[in-house]
Amino acid sequence: MPTEHHPADADQAVPELGLDMIEGQPVTGSLGRILPEATLARLTQYLRALNAMQARGDEQTSSGVLAAEAGVNPAILRKDLSLLGSYGTRGVGYVVMELTEHISKAMGLLRQWRVAIIGAGNLGRALSGYGGFRSRGFEIVALLDSAPEVVGTVVGDLQVQDIADMDEILASAEVNIAVLSVPGGAAQDLCNKLVERGVRSILSFAPVVLQVPTGVNLRKVDLATELQILAYHAQNLDT
Repeated sequence: MPTEHHPADADQAVPELGLDMIEGQPVTGSLGRILPEATLARLTQYLRALNAMQARGDEQTSSGVLAAEAGVNPAILRKDLSLLGSYGTRGVGYVVMELTEHISKAMGLLRQWRVAIIGAGNLGRALSGYGGFRSRGFEIVALLDSAPEVVGTVVGDLQVQDIADMDEILASAEVNIAVLSVPGGAAQDLCNKLVERGVRSILSFAPVVLQVPTGVNLRKVDLATELQILAYHAQNLDT
């Protein structure tokens, strides 16, 4: 699963961004309630299931149905939703649209987050072209690279811009979140520059462990690690 890294002194106060992640500790959402990290992860599953229900035209759902579609235990789902102050109506269940909005508000998803992708290789280009981000509140506003042959090319609606101009680009685009899609050797330096320029939420696809200061939220996705875990399970299935 995706992992995250934070410094050892992460018990200090972290600025509210609507979706603050501190490893191993509760998280305060935009409703001001404390959300355990495991609950926050499951809320994303509930949202996915609720979005599918809306697409089907479902107006009501029960904890049992929602839990089944999200792949969790109904009791866990009810406990998670109780943390948001959402208990549903006995005998009726949940109004799909209202519950979707309630969870989205708790996670800070009722606003638009402006995202810059650093690295316009195959992965960066694929991410920038994914249409599902915008509907979930994330707008890709900048795509940056350092290769002269890549800078100036067009990917979807974006023109690849030069990393050398990162300061001006991040400021003018009002970037809230950055995605690092660069080789491991360049990742820490670029991460440092993002932090220096005020970016406090970073998603890294680089195959290295990055260091960030207190108050910066870093999540890491390592596709090779996920494949290695699958290989282990596949091996056991064959025995």
